[in-house]
Amino acid sequence: MNRKRNSEQPEDQIKLPSLEQIEEALKKEQYRNSYGKVLKSTIFSLIVVAAAAVLVAVLILPVLQISGESMTDTLRDGDIVIAVNRSKFETGDVIAFYYNNNILVKRVIAYAGDWVDIDENGNVYVNGERLDEPYISDKALGECNIDLPYQVPDGRCFVMGDHRATSIDSRNTAVGCVGSEVVVGKILFRVWPLSELGAVK
Repeated sequence: MNRKRNSEQPEDQIKLPSLEQIEEALKKEQYRNSYGKVLKSTIFSLIVVAAAAVLVAVLILPVLQISGESMTDTLRDGDIVIAVNRSKFETGDVIAFYYNNNILVKRVIAYAGDWVDIDENGNVYVNGERLDEPYISDKALGECNIDLPYQVPDGRCFVMGDHRATSIDSRNTAVGCVGSEVVVGKILFRVWPLSELGAVK
């Protein structure tokens, strides 16, 4: 009899969880599952937004930092600008393009078939007509080693920096004329420094 009583005794000590404890444990598990789903969804959304921002910045609205003084006074070293990716430009547009793994920023002066001439005082003529260039403070012939007058080749545009004395551009065979395949985009807007926030003209 004692032996039987002893064998039954452990069963009497087993306590089942109460209904409240079961509900509490279920709530905790549901919270963990819900938190995990929300966290995964949030991370996925952030990744998608970041990827979209990168695509926009690279393909549609590139953000560039100006390096050098070849575009002063229009743009200065350290300025941050936004460009728009497009294939057609007008005379006077400021564009960015790839050159030897760098990005240069210059102003469009003439197009394929146009004749460009520059006199000793730095006045620029396109097809015999002198350009009105209010964005230039100091004119100069600059680093020019091409034969003038010069006809712009097919599929190219003739570009010049606004700081004519120091800019290396289409006046020099080191850079030459620019093809559309290397153009990053048209510079539209300066976002830094904030004191000069606004459109680039």
